[in-house]
Amino acid sequence: MIPFKSIVRELKELKDGIGSISRRGGDSRRWPCRSKSHVVPDLATTEPEVVEQSPWANLPQELLLDIIRRIEESETTWPARAAVIFCALVCRSWREITKEIVKTPEQCGRLTFPISLKQPGPRDSPIQCYIRRDRVTSTYLLYHALVPSEGENDKLLLAAKKVRKATCTDFVISLVANDFSRASNAYIGKLRSNFLGTKFTIYDSQPPCELGVQPFSRSTRRYHSKQVSPKLPACNYSVGSITYELNVLRTRGPRRIHCIMHSIPVTAIQEGGTAPTPSSFANSIDELLPPMPGSKCTSSPSLPATPVLSSGAGEPLILRNKAPRWHEQLQCWCLNFKGRVTVASVKNFQLVAAVEQSHNFTPEEQEKSILQFGKIGTDIFTMDYGYPLSAFQAFAICLSSFDTKPACE
Repeated sequence: MIPFKSIVRELKELKDGIGSISRRGGDSRRWPCRSKSHVVPDLATTEPEVVEQSPWANLPQELLLDIIRRIEESETTWPARAAVIFCALVCRSWREITKEIVKTPEQCGRLTFPISLKQPGPRDSPIQCYIRRDRVTSTYLLYHALVPSEGENDKLLLAAKKVRKATCTDFVISLVANDFSRASNAYIGKLRSNFLGTKFTIYDSQPPCELGVQPFSRSTRRYHSKQVSPKLPACNYSVGSITYELNVLRTRGPRRIHCIMHSIPVTAIQEGGTAPTPSSFANSIDELLPPMPGSKCTSSPSLPATPVLSSGAGEPLILRNKAPRWHEQLQCWCLNFKGRVTVASVKNFQLVAAVEQSHNFTPEEQEKSILQFGKIGTDIFTMDYGYPLSAFQAFAICLSSFDTKPACE
């Protein structure tokens, strides 16, 4: 019996070998021809045949299912969980089976593919992350780890860059830490504040629900990750808003936060309720989507302007910060962060559902912490989130606390 770690190692070598063939093919196309009668062969066209003809691509489906299932169950944390990604990169048949086996974060509590960052977190135990702030570059990095470690084992989930403008402040959110262009495939959304820094809007790069879209007849091809077709609308869909209560009397006390998640119905937090769970990114160049009402988009006049939204979504989910209690001996406001927050800060908060009595929610559902954020060191903050928020939505809410708020302090 072949050990699974050796299988994973060979899968990685296979992936690297395919990549080297691709790089050699790319170099050959740039070589000058000595004679016009000689044509440099395009080796890139043979890449699918190399993968499909490999022994790994021709494994029996029952054996393939067993291998991928065991790898998915054994490699539960990063960086070892990258082995699941390697399985999906072998060939198309491996990718389809891997996508069927890997469950959503709500079901298994694990983050695997990039689309997991747009899917709701687990219901029972939260996913624990931390944010590292860089004041020099105005960037914020979200890592999937319990606490910062000295090694390179922490998994980078999302990155944001703060961009100040004359009338507002933008936090551009990306999948990578070195590319914050909206024309990039790594761009997944942004957070925008008003002039006073008291109101924020969360914009997603894809619609929060399925749209009935008329197909666009002319398709284009992306030749570079930063090149976008002029016919592709660069849309931002409004999925949530965050409001910080004004402190008119300059009274002493914590910040008061009010969040409206337009893309999540209030019934999602009830037993049996569901939240929108996208299965793939909608930024394909061949699938052009029309703008939604309230979204900021620059699109071609030939594209349809009115989307077909799903009906019966109901009232949106509203979140509020849990009220802290005043500690007489310490002379400060206190919250039970269960050891995840160690430094006092005005930025520390816990968000719970703000529901009315007419919704008949249980006390546990009303007081359950959906998002927890707090400081543990110089420029290091913890972020724990759970259902029905996604990592992207939770990260955007936490980013709002980093903006200057003179009207709330």
